[in-house]
Amino acid sequence: MFKNVISKRAVLYPLLMLSAMWFGFFLQMQGFFGSCFGAIIPLVPEGLLGIITSPLLHGNTEHIIGNSIPIAALMFLLFQFYPLVANKVFFIGWIATGLLVWILPPIDIMTGEYMYTCTIGASGVVYVLAFFLFFSGVFKWNTKLLTISLLVVLYYGSLVWGMLPEELFYNMQEPSKISWQAHLSGAVVGSIIAFAFKNIGEKKKKFIWEFPNYYSEKDDKLWQEYRENHPEDFLELPYKKRDDIWDHLDELRKK
Repeated sequence: MFKNVISKRAVLYPLLMLSAMWFGFFLQMQGFFGSCFGAIIPLVPEGLLGIITSPLLHGNTEHIIGNSIPIAALMFLLFQFYPLVANKVFFIGWIATGLLVWILPPIDIMTGEYMYTCTIGASGVVYVLAFFLFFSGVFKWNTKLLTISLLVVLYYGSLVWGMLPEELFYNMQEPSKISWQAHLSGAVVGSIIAFAFKNIGEKKKKFIWEFPNYYSEKDDKLWQEYRENHPEDFLELPYKKRDDIWDHLDELRKK
Protein backbone atom coordinates (compact mmCIF):
# COMPACT_ATOMS: atom_id res chain seq x y z
CA MET A 1 0.00 0.00 0.00
CA PHE A 2 2.85 2.38 0.85
CA LYS A 3 4.32 1.89 -2.63
CA ASN A 4 1.05 3.02 -4.17
CA VAL A 5 1.04 6.20 -2.10
CA ILE A 6 4.61 7.40 -2.66
CA SER A 7 5.76 7.76 -6.26
CA LYS A 8 9.10 6.13 -7.07
CA ARG A 9 10.06 9.16 -9.16
CA ALA A 10 9.39 11.44 -6.20
CA VAL A 11 12.10 9.60 -4.28
CA LEU A 12 14.52 8.69 -7.08
CA TYR A 13 14.85 12.06 -8.82
CA PRO A 14 15.64 14.10 -5.70
CA LEU A 15 18.29 11.50 -4.81
CA LEU A 16 19.79 11.76 -8.29
CA MET A 17 19.89 15.56 -8.04
CA LEU A 18 21.53 15.45 -4.62
CA SER A 19 24.07 12.92 -5.88
CA ALA A 20 24.93 15.17 -8.82
CA MET A 21 25.27 18.22 -6.56
CA TRP A 22 27.55 16.46 -4.08
CA PHE A 23 29.60 14.87 -6.87
CA GLY A 24 30.08 18.31 -8.42
CA PHE A 25 31.10 19.68 -5.04
CA PHE A 26 33.57 16.78 -4.64
CA LEU A 27 35.12 17.64 -8.01
CA GLN A 28 35.43 21.25 -6.88
CA MET A 29 37.30 20.15 -3.77
CA GLN A 30 39.66 18.23 -6.05
CA GLY A 31 40.35 21.35 -8.09
CA PHE A 32 38.44 20.41 -11.26
CA PHE A 33 36.38 23.61 -11.22
CA GLY A 34 38.84 26.32 -10.33
CA SER A 35 38.27 30.05 -10.58
CA CYS A 36 34.96 30.77 -12.37
CA PHE A 37 34.95 27.73 -14.62
CA GLY A 38 31.46 26.20 -14.64
CA ALA A 39 29.84 29.31 -13.17
CA ILE A 40 27.37 31.70 -14.81
CA ILE A 41 29.25 34.84 -15.82
CA PRO A 42 26.66 37.38 -17.02
CA LEU A 43 27.03 38.63 -20.60
CA VAL A 44 30.31 36.75 -21.07
CA PRO A 45 30.32 33.87 -23.63
CA GLU A 46 32.47 31.70 -21.36
CA GLY A 47 29.76 31.97 -18.74
CA LEU A 48 27.13 30.20 -20.87
CA LEU A 49 28.41 26.82 -19.67
CA GLY A 50 27.27 27.78 -16.19
CA ILE A 51 23.63 27.69 -17.30
CA ILE A 52 23.97 23.89 -17.21
CA THR A 53 26.68 23.32 -14.60
CA SER A 54 26.26 26.10 -12.00
CA PRO A 55 23.44 24.43 -9.98
CA LEU A 56 25.83 21.52 -9.34
CA LEU A 57 28.60 23.73 -7.94
CA HIS A 58 28.77 25.39 -4.50
CA GLY A 59 31.13 27.65 -2.63
CA ASN A 60 31.48 25.66 0.58
CA THR A 61 29.92 22.91 2.70
CA GLU A 62 27.43 25.29 4.32
CA HIS A 63 26.31 26.47 0.90
CA ILE A 64 25.60 22.99 -0.49
CA ILE A 65 23.88 21.77 2.69
CA GLY A 66 21.68 24.88 2.67
CA ASN A 67 20.54 24.04 -0.87
CA SER A 68 20.34 20.26 -0.50
CA ILE A 69 17.47 20.24 2.02
CA PRO A 70 15.05 22.46 0.05
CA ILE A 71 16.00 20.78 -3.24
CA ALA A 72 15.12 17.37 -1.81
CA ALA A 73 11.84 18.53 -0.24
CA LEU A 74 10.61 20.61 -3.18
CA MET A 75 11.56 18.04 -5.82
CA PHE A 76 9.69 15.39 -3.84
CA LEU A 77 6.55 17.56 -3.82
CA LEU A 78 6.94 18.36 -7.51
CA PHE A 79 7.26 14.75 -8.69
CA GLN A 80 4.70 13.45 -6.21
CA PHE A 81 1.88 15.89 -6.94
CA TYR A 82 2.68 17.10 -10.48
CA PRO A 83 3.85 13.91 -12.25
CA LEU A 84 2.59 14.95 -15.70
CA VAL A 85 4.66 18.13 -15.89
CA ALA A 86 7.41 17.53 -13.31
CA ASN A 87 10.20 16.85 -15.81
CA LYS A 88 9.29 19.86 -17.93
CA VAL A 89 9.03 22.16 -14.92
CA PHE A 90 12.39 21.03 -13.56
CA PHE A 91 14.46 21.20 -16.74
CA ILE A 92 12.78 24.25 -18.30
CA GLY A 93 13.10 26.01 -14.95
CA TRP A 94 16.79 25.05 -14.68
CA ILE A 95 17.74 26.29 -18.17
CA ALA A 96 15.47 29.36 -18.27
CA THR A 97 16.65 30.59 -14.87
CA GLY A 98 20.32 30.18 -15.80
CA LEU A 99 19.77 31.99 -19.10
CA LEU A 100 17.97 34.85 -17.38
CA VAL A 101 20.79 35.21 -14.85
CA TRP A 102 23.29 35.30 -17.71
CA ILE A 103 21.29 38.01 -19.49
CA LEU A 104 20.84 40.28 -16.45
CA PRO A 105 23.66 42.83 -16.21
CA PRO A 106 25.56 42.48 -12.90
CA ILE A 107 25.21 46.05 -11.65
CA ASP A 108 25.97 47.07 -8.08
CA ILE A 109 22.71 48.72 -7.02
CA MET A 110 24.47 50.91 -4.47
CA THR A 111 27.15 52.35 -6.80
CA GLY A 112 25.80 51.57 -10.25
CA GLU A 113 29.13 50.01 -11.22
CA TYR A 114 29.45 46.98 -13.46
CA MET A 115 30.70 43.88 -11.61
CA TYR A 116 32.35 40.75 -12.95
CA THR A 117 30.45 38.07 -11.05
CA CYS A 118 30.52 34.28 -11.01
CA THR A 119 27.23 32.69 -9.93
CA ILE A 120 27.09 29.10 -8.68
CA GLY A 121 24.63 27.12 -6.58
CA ALA A 122 21.21 25.51 -6.89
CA SER A 123 19.30 28.31 -5.17
CA GLY A 124 17.86 29.50 -8.50
CA VAL A 125 16.34 26.05 -9.02
CA VAL A 126 15.03 26.13 -5.44
CA TYR A 127 13.16 29.34 -6.22
CA VAL A 128 11.76 27.86 -9.43
CA LEU A 129 10.32 24.88 -7.56
CA ALA A 130 9.00 26.90 -4.60
CA PHE A 131 7.21 29.48 -6.73
CA PHE A 132 5.87 26.89 -9.15
CA LEU A 133 4.41 24.80 -6.32
CA PHE A 134 2.85 27.83 -4.68
CA PHE A 135 1.30 29.49 -7.72
CA SER A 136 0.29 26.24 -9.42
CA GLY A 137 -1.89 25.36 -6.43
CA VAL A 138 -3.42 28.84 -6.52
CA PHE A 139 -4.06 28.79 -10.27
CA LYS A 140 -5.63 25.31 -10.22
CA TRP A 141 -7.57 26.07 -7.00
CA ASN A 142 -7.51 22.41 -6.05
CA THR A 143 -7.85 21.60 -2.34
CA LYS A 144 -4.96 19.14 -2.26
CA LEU A 145 -2.65 21.32 -4.33
CA LEU A 146 -3.57 24.40 -2.28
CA THR A 147 -2.42 22.45 0.77
CA ILE A 148 0.97 22.04 -0.92
CA SER A 149 1.01 25.78 -1.61
CA LEU A 150 0.40 26.48 2.08
CA LEU A 151 3.20 24.09 3.06
CA VAL A 152 5.61 25.91 0.76
CA VAL A 153 4.62 29.26 2.25
CA LEU A 154 4.92 27.89 5.78
CA TYR A 155 8.42 26.49 5.37
CA TYR A 156 9.88 28.63 2.60
CA GLY A 157 7.96 31.89 2.79
CA SER A 158 11.12 33.71 3.84
CA LEU A 159 12.54 33.05 0.38
CA VAL A 160 10.80 36.24 -0.72
CA TRP A 161 13.48 38.33 1.01
CA GLY A 162 16.19 36.56 -0.98
CA MET A 163 14.94 38.21 -4.16
CA LEU A 164 16.17 41.57 -2.89
CA PRO A 165 19.80 42.69 -2.69
CA GLU A 166 21.32 42.06 0.73
CA GLU A 167 22.78 45.57 0.66
CA LEU A 168 19.29 46.98 1.20
CA PHE A 169 19.17 45.49 4.71
CA TYR A 170 22.76 45.66 5.93
CA ASN A 171 25.68 48.05 5.75
CA MET A 172 28.29 45.94 3.99
CA GLN A 173 31.95 46.66 3.41
CA GLU A 174 31.95 44.68 0.16
CA PRO A 175 29.27 43.42 -2.29
CA SER A 176 27.18 40.48 -1.09
CA LYS A 177 28.11 37.03 -2.34
CA ILE A 178 24.44 36.00 -2.43
CA SER A 179 23.00 36.23 -5.95
CA TRP A 180 19.64 37.92 -5.61
CA GLN A 181 19.52 37.92 -9.42
CA ALA A 182 19.43 34.10 -9.42
CA HIS A 183 16.70 34.09 -6.78
CA LEU A 184 14.58 36.65 -8.62
CA SER A 185 15.07 34.85 -11.93
CA GLY A 186 13.99 31.54 -10.41
CA ALA A 187 10.91 33.11 -8.85
CA VAL A 188 9.84 34.74 -12.13
CA VAL A 189 10.44 31.59 -14.16
CA GLY A 190 8.63 29.37 -11.65
CA SER A 191 5.60 31.67 -11.60
CA ILE A 192 5.42 31.82 -15.40
CA ILE A 193 5.67 28.03 -15.72
CA ALA A 194 2.90 27.60 -13.12
CA PHE A 195 0.63 29.83 -15.20
CA ALA A 196 1.58 28.10 -18.46
CA PHE A 197 0.80 24.64 -17.05
CA LYS A 198 -2.29 25.61 -15.06
CA ASN A 199 -4.62 23.56 -17.33
CA ILE A 200 -2.47 20.43 -17.31
CA GLY A 201 -2.81 17.74 -14.68
CA GLU A 202 -5.03 17.64 -11.63
CA LYS A 203 -7.61 20.41 -11.42
CA LYS A 204 -10.24 21.54 -8.94
CA LYS A 205 -12.82 18.83 -8.38
CA LYS A 206 -16.40 20.02 -8.61
CA PHE A 207 -18.93 18.03 -6.62
CA ILE A 208 -22.44 17.27 -7.80
CA TRP A 209 -24.08 19.62 -5.34
CA GLU A 210 -22.13 22.51 -6.86
CA PHE A 211 -24.23 22.22 -10.02
CA PRO A 212 -27.51 24.08 -9.23
CA ASN A 213 -29.39 22.70 -12.24
CA TYR A 214 -28.40 19.10 -11.73
CA TYR A 215 -31.30 16.62 -12.04
CA SER A 216 -31.20 12.85 -12.16
CA GLU A 217 -34.28 10.88 -13.21
CA LYS A 218 -32.74 7.83 -11.56
CA ASP A 219 -32.47 9.57 -8.20
CA ASP A 220 -36.00 10.93 -8.55
CA LYS A 221 -37.37 7.48 -9.33
CA LEU A 222 -35.68 6.00 -6.29
CA TRP A 223 -37.20 8.71 -4.14
CA GLN A 224 -40.67 8.04 -5.48
CA GLU A 225 -40.31 4.30 -4.93
CA TYR A 226 -39.19 4.89 -1.38
CA ARG A 227 -42.20 7.06 -0.63
CA GLU A 228 -44.54 4.42 -2.06
CA ASN A 229 -42.92 1.57 -0.13
CA HIS A 230 -42.53 3.44 3.16
CA PRO A 231 -45.56 5.69 3.60
CA GLU A 232 -45.25 5.47 7.38
CA ASP A 233 -42.13 7.62 7.23
CA PHE A 234 -44.16 10.53 5.90
CA LEU A 235 -47.26 10.43 8.12
CA GLU A 236 -46.20 13.30 10.33
CA LEU A 237 -45.12 15.55 7.51
CA PRO A 238 -47.46 18.45 6.71
CA TYR A 239 -49.19 18.07 3.38
CA LYS A 240 -50.98 20.66 1.35
CA LYS A 241 -54.48 19.51 0.54
CA ARG A 242 -54.90 18.79 -3.11
CA ASP A 243 -56.93 21.48 -4.83
CA ASP A 244 -60.37 20.41 -6.05
CA ILE A 245 -61.34 22.14 -9.24
CA TRP A 246 -65.01 22.26 -8.18
CA ASP A 247 -64.09 24.37 -5.15
CA HIS A 248 -62.89 27.09 -7.49
CA LEU A 249 -65.70 26.88 -10.01
CA ASP A 250 -67.15 30.26 -9.10
CA GLU A 251 -63.78 31.97 -9.47
CA LEU A 252 -63.25 30.42 -12.85
CA ARG A 253 -66.65 31.58 -14.05
CA LYS A 254 -65.86 35.16 -13.12
CA LYS A 255 -62.74 35.05 -15.30
